[in-house]
Amino acid sequence: MGAQWKAKHKEAAANAKGKIMGKLAKEIQIAAKSGADPDMNPRLRLAVEQAKKASMTRETLERAIRKGAGLDGDAVQYSAVSYEGFAPHQVPLIVECLTDNVNRTVAQIRVLFRKGQLGASGSVAWDFNHVGLIEATAEGDADPEMAAIEAGAQDFEPGEEEGSTLFITDTTDLDAVQKALPEHGFTVTSAKIGYTPKNPVSAASLSAEALAEVEAFLEAIDENDDVQNVYVGLTA
Repeated sequence: MGAQWKAKHKEAAANAKGKIMGKLAKEIQIAAKSGADPDMNPRLRLAVEQAKKASMTRETLERAIRKGAGLDGDAVQYSAVSYEGFAPHQVPLIVECLTDNVNRTVAQIRVLFRKGQLGASGSVAWDFNHVGLIEATAEGDADPEMAAIEAGAQDFEPGEEEGSTLFITDTTDLDAVQKALPEHGFTVTSAKIGYTPKNPVSAASLSAEALAEVEAFLEAIDENDDVQNVYVGLTA
């Protein structure tokens, strides 16, 4: 389990509001490329909802949408790039970035991977499932298993936030499932295409020192400004 690795003390790091807002603004800008109307753009709608929950100001939100959609003649030029490799002790991971300078990002990623192993494209992806990931919270006593079945999800597991559920879908079913979940007592808080590990390394198989090395490595990756998502083959 654990579709997306969450570092120790991640909530403390999340309090660095500027960093969080920067990631949210990038996501909004990328999503707005497909249309500036959240009602007609599911990805943008979810990005906007997440930004509002994080208390992004209306001015910042609207500016990000306009920039992404090119409404002010200055369209965003972010590129989506991903990297594959291993953290210390052969823990596999996929790192997704959004960057306005690919050369800068790849140079930084290479430095960060010095304590691990940066692989070629496809070197690690085969050991992950490419899936839709929907995090949602239950209203009342809604049953996640029944909701998963009725909404068309492939599987479910506890989410990153306490009390939330992560619904796993086929990539082509992501939008349909996220639209169906509210009918079965769940409020969707995030939805995206991502990865789940097929053969995760068990944290219990690592010594305390080895696990600390892995977590320090992942923490450094996650702190990079261009990194949006980190998917790791590590389970409790």
